[in-house]
Parts: sequence; C-alpha cells; structure tokens
Amino acid sequence: MAEPLLAPIGGVPELIETPDALAEMISQLQAGSGPIAIDAERASGYKYSARAYLIQIKRNGGGLHLIDPIAVGETKYWDELNKTFADQEWIIHASTQDLACLREVGIDPQIMFDTELAGRIAGCERVGLGPLTEQLLGVTLAKEHSAVDWSLRPLRPEWLNYAALDVELLIELRNEIEKLLIEKGKLKWAQQDFAAILKAPPPPPRKEPWRRASGIHKVRDLKALAIIRALWLARNEFGKEIDLAPGRIFNDETLLLIATKPPKGFGDFKKALLRRTRLTDMPFEKWFQIFEEAQKLEGEDLPKLRVPSEGLPPAKMWQSRNPLGYARLTHARAAIIECALANSMPPENLISPEAVRRVCWPTPPESESDRKAFVAGELAELGARPWQIDLVMAPIAAILGEIEPLVVEVEPAETDPTPESD
Repeated sequence: MAEPLLAPIGGVPELIETPDALAEMISQLQAGSGPIAIDAERASGYKYSARAYLIQIKRNGGGLHLIDPIAVGETKYWDELNKTFADQEWIIHASTQDLACLREVGIDPQIMFDTELAGRIAGCERVGLGPLTEQLLGVTLAKEHSAVDWSLRPLRPEWLNYAALDVELLIELRNEIEKLLIEKGKLKWAQQDFAAILKAPPPPPRKEPWRRASGIHKVRDLKALAIIRALWLARNEFGKEIDLAPGRIFNDETLLLIATKPPKGFGDFKKALLRRTRLTDMPFEKWFQIFEEAQKLEGEDLPKLRVPSEGLPPAKMWQSRNPLGYARLTHARAAIIECALANSMPPENLISPEAVRRVCWPTPPESESDRKAFVAGELAELGARPWQIDLVMAPIAAILGEIEPLVVEVEPAETDPTPESD
C-alpha cells in the first residue's frame, strides 16, 4: 500500500521574494548535481494571463526552493539562472502547460525530461503526477490545493506545502520512468519527443475564437451569433485589460441567454449581466451599445453559421466527399490502434490523428515502395518524429490501396492527448 507524503522531507523552504534571495538560490543549486526539477503554478480560471505566480525548483544537493516571481520582479538573475544551467536537464511534468510561463520569466530549458509524456510512451495507464508517483514510487501526494487562485497574496502555508510536494519526488520519478523506457527500448523515442516540444513554435492564434463559447453549437440564428461575437470580444478585451478570466466577468451561459433572448432596453441588459457576476464596475453602457449595434447587422456583416475551414473536412463527412479517402482512413485507424497496442501506448502518442488524416485524404501512389516514401515524407513534413515514422510507415502504406471502408460502430475521438499535470 502506498505511503502518504504530507510534507517535503526537509520541510517547506522560505519563500524567495527578492532578487538577492534568487541569487543565493542559484549558488545553492550550483552546489548540487544532476538534473533540476521544476514546476510552476498559474492562476488558470482566475486570471486572463497565463503567467507563473509560483515556481518550484529542486536539485539533489542543491535544495528545494519556492520562488514568488511576482515579488522578485524583473532582475538579471533570471537570465543568470537560465545561463548557469543551460547544459543541464530540466525535469517538468506536462511541459506544454508550463513552458510558456517559465519562458516568460526567462527560464528556457534546452534539455528536458517530461515525466507525463514519458509515462505515456512507457505505457503507464495513468500519467498524472499523483498516480505515477503512487505507481512507481509507492508514495501518494496530497492534491487538495490544485485548483486554488495562486495570484492571491500572501500565499498560504498549506498551498506552499502542496506546491513543494510537486517537485519533492520529481527527480526520483524521472529516474524510475527512464528505467521503464530503457527496459522497453523507448528512451530515444521519448528524447525525440522532448526535443520536438522544445523546438516547437508557439501555436498560431485561433481564428474566430469566440466560436469556442460553451453551448454555441446550439445557436443557429445569425443575429444571435452576431451578438455572441460582439459581446465575447468585448468581454475578452475587458478581461485582458483587468487581467481577469473572461468567464469570471460573466459566463458563457449568460452570453448565450442575452443573444438568444435579447433584453428589452439597457436596464434589462444590465440586470442580466449583474445576476451572473461579482463585478459591479463594468462598462455596461459601452457593452449595451455594442449589443445594439450587433442587433442591427445585416447580410454580409453577419457571421457565417460555421467558420470556413482551411483544413480537411471532419472525418464524418469524408464518406460523402471522399469515399476512397474514408475507406483508407478507417483501415489506417485500425492499423494505428493495433500498432499502438503492440507498443503499449495510446494511439495519439504513436502518431497524431491529424497526421493520419492528412496522409489518407489524397490519392496515394500506385506502387508499394512509392507509398512508403509518400507516407514517410508526409509524416515528416507534419512534424512526426523519426521513431513514429519508423513504426507507422509500413502499416499505413499497406492499407492505402483499400477501397472499401471498415464498419466502425462509433467514430473514435480525434483529439491529441491533453497533458495531465496532477
């Protein structure tokens, strides 16, 4: 039975809040050896920004440290920290969640080990930090403060204790996962994925992000969509201005209610917003004007029912638009699932669903050798790693001649894996 770890073995360190204290931390880390465990706490769901409000670092022989980057502020020591350990490995759990906020303060790892992603590749069933620690180290971690507002000051002692535990065993966890990877011949696979994450450019901004409003798929009236668009953008701009998560200004349910059952006059409009918010100092008059202007839009000024897609159509539409491509896709999915099972990992980590779609849509070359070269070239252009191409090139090439689809009772999910941070 797993033993609970209620506090860091050496206790919770004093919070670093000044540039001088950060400089002293660098000296202590230099006295240590081996990789450096790092984690960051953001105020997701509370603040508009994705900045780090707490950074945790630990190194064997170099101590465990908790840094308040807000209190420390801008200082040359962030750059010094980055340069001093540029040739060291940084251990991060679910790196795609934290890299951006770490880079924002000046910490830009050049070598990385992602324990969450490594766990997926190694074939671990549950890859959150808690489950991995329990499975591989026989220790359970307290996770009761995972959703707190880290922007609040002062940071509570119990929160700091929780945050410290996130890196307390991260080095030991990394070592155990590495053993699994070596045992299964997958270490180079994981290393290629880590390198790809570090080199990846930031994602492009979403086109028409207001279409992600919860429940919008139920709205078919174009004028209602125009109201949603206008108020979503106004709410987003206000959230950015005051650094508050837009959903805390007023939620999407309120947004859709106003759009589908428009209030009669300014008073009703203001009441509708005030019923669902704790804020009173909002630009109600400005938003009401935006609301009225959206109601007056006609013709080409109204949004389309659906955003025109520049990519491939949804897979469910392939059967009518590209029957042969659909047949290839059904067989490719089955081949990927079989290959993933043989290699003990989720299919989406073996190869991204989008890459499979891109390969299956066009008419393939006729010869088998040309098909292998075609698949390899397409996957490489789409960012697949060499290990992925080596595993899936032959199975995908082998089914590109299929002309009849497999019968699939339920369409599989087509999303790439979401990192598990906890």
